[in-house]
Formats: sequence, C-alpha cells, structure tokens
Amino acid sequence: MVEKRELKAEIRKARLAVRDAIPAEMRLEHSLAMAELAGDDLSLEPGLVISGFFPIRSEADIRPLMARLKARGARLCLPVVLDKETIVFRELAAGAELVDTGFGTRGPGPEAAVLDPDLLLVPLSAFDAGGNRIGYGAGHYDRAIARLREKGRHPRLIGIAFDCQEVAEVPYEAHDVRLEAVLTESGLRRFME
Repeated sequence: MVEKRELKAEIRKARLAVRDAIPAEMRLEHSLAMAELAGDDLSLEPGLVISGFFPIRSEADIRPLMARLKARGARLCLPVVLDKETIVFRELAAGAELVDTGFGTRGPGPEAAVLDPDLLLVPLSAFDAGGNRIGYGAGHYDRAIARLREKGRHPRLIGIAFDCQEVAEVPYEAHDVRLEAVLTESGLRRFME
C-alpha cells in the first residue's frame, strides 16, 4: 500500500508539473473548448444538482461550462472544505457573496444551502483510460462520495483535466472511486455507463 501511495505521489507531481507548464492563454482556450464540447453532451434534467469548482493553480476553468449547465436548468453547488477530513457542497446562487472556502478557492458562505450533488465535476491530477484518478492527495472527494453513498446517493462522477494529465495506469487502492467519464479539451470520454 505504501508503494502505491508513493507511486501516486510521483505521478501527481509529474502530471501537475506538465499541467503547470501549459501557458495561461492555452489553458483558457482548452477550458472554453471543454464548455463547447460537453455543454450539450452531458444529459441532464432540469433541477439536477451539479457540483463544479472554481479553478486553483493551473486547473481548467469550468465556470463557462457551469454557466451553460445552469442555463439548461441545472442547480449548481461548490465544494467547501470544512476541515482536513470533510467537504460539503453549498449551493451557488446568483448574487450570493463568495467567501474563502479552503484549498485556496472561494465559494458560498455558511448561509448557503448544503446540497447532495447528482453529478460531480471532479478536479484531478492524473487519470487513466480505465477511469481511475489521482486527486491532490487529501482524499476529500473520496470521503465525500463515500458519505453520499452511505446516504443512498450515487452521483455521476466526471473528471476534469487536460489531455496531458492522462497516464498509462493509475495505481488503484480500495478506497479509490472510478470516474464515469473525463472531460478534456478533446471532449468527453466515457469509461462506464
């Protein structure tokens, strides 16, 4: 198990370095392409609760995609770090004040409704063709998904990454949760239905 964690850390570091090297203008172009490519490809019913995220560091900026999904009737929320173990998903309402929410990002404050997402757009460091992902190492999403499943919820999981973050194989551990699909600048790649 230690070997897998060490290998994941090496892969994480390498893929994030490659992502960091993408010029900011190109990351923006890739992010806009993602919104175009997936905006209509994601099937959703009005009122579907979708968790997005505001970008940190060199992540894809999915705010244009989130705007398209909202225009199609989705209800949006963002992850908020409560402590080292827990994130919750707070509703992102028009005009609501944004506050520091942990991990270097901003989001809805404590007065916002806490929602259980039907679909999570998941940031990541690396992914493989089997739908396995490496996050940032804190395990927030794995634990949040486990809590949702304990409640009888089974949200769809779509990773958000650039093509350069794909690796041949992600070392899989028992607590890891596979993605249904990943969205990159090349489009939406489904792994399972």
